[in-house]
Amino acid sequence: MAETRTLVRNLYKQMLYLGRDYPAGYDYFRERLRRAFMKNREVKDPETIHKMIDRGKFVIKEIEALYMLKKYRTLKRRYYDS
Repeated sequence: MAETRTLVRNLYKQMLYLGRDYPAGYDYFRERLRRAFMKNREVKDPETIHKMIDRGKFVIKEIEALYMLKKYRTLKRRYYDS
């Protein structure tokens, strides 16, 4: 149980860190993240928790891809648009 708790806490911290650059703003991201974690705080089944952690890791990858695309578009616009 302590191991799962640590994994969930680390996931939350990673996502919170990624939220700094979120397009809609950090406060918006933080509130939505908090709501999502609080909604599932009553889940006790380790298998379900691990599925949710895997989904969270997927979301992290998607957010990172969003940021990379944003940077790419900015650079492309800066150097290639006339």
